[in-house]
Amino acid sequence: MISRACFALVICAAGGFAQTTAWKMVWHDEFDGSRLDSSKWVYVVGGDGFGNKELEYYTGRPQNLYLEGGMLVIRAIREDYRGADGVERGFTSARIHTRGKFSQAYGKFEARIKLPYGQGIWPAFWMMGEEAARWPDRGEIDIMENIGREPSAVHGTIHGPGYSGSKGIGAPFVLPPGQRFSDDFHVYGVEWEPNAIRWYVDGKMYQSLSPANLPAGTKWVYDHPFYLLLNLAVGGDWPGDPDATTSFPQTMVVDYVRVYQRE
Repeated sequence: MISRACFALVICAAGGFAQTTAWKMVWHDEFDGSRLDSSKWVYVVGGDGFGNKELEYYTGRPQNLYLEGGMLVIRAIREDYRGADGVERGFTSARIHTRGKFSQAYGKFEARIKLPYGQGIWPAFWMMGEEAARWPDRGEIDIMENIGREPSAVHGTIHGPGYSGSKGIGAPFVLPPGQRFSDDFHVYGVEWEPNAIRWYVDGKMYQSLSPANLPAGTKWVYDHPFYLLLNLAVGGDWPGDPDATTSFPQTMVVDYVRVYQRE
């Protein structure tokens, strides 16, 4: 008979047991409603390139973000669009965040997502520091990024003062040959503690970073609350622009987002 303590906290085996971490869920969105929960998320609206030369205009329209069948769908569309600010773009999409609604320092942060694909497509699940300092001084944790020309790879990265942009510190997770992230849902997550961040895909750890991994003279800035972001970008410095091989619309489908603290 497996004891309650064993079931909750350890993995039992013949002749002994192995300690595991127990987590308590403290925030989540299962996307079961008819519209985005405004008590949890805020739309980003605009098309200024967001420092990356992105090509989309992020809107709050249901054409670009909606809930369906217990899923959040972010939809990138090729269309001529002019925002209320007068900015004109040839693509629309959506970006949302929890700033001012929810943030947390340390814990486990994960989402189950089915990715889009194609040259110039750039989905992301990530976190930014709540503090008012300018980027990247407040820190950025990219839980999952994918550039569509790499359908079998996702990237986990940190950006901070002295190691941002192309100098961000990270690593890829690559699926076995013949598999693509757009073919099915996968769970992307990080476990974050005061001096370590670990990245996972489907429960498999593929990277662990600590202050020892930073360039000499730079600062570990992951010691304060961060908020969550989800977005589907089109184009930009890293993925490059869409080309004749890229089909639209493209969709990023999110089953859930869940945040935990240690028991």
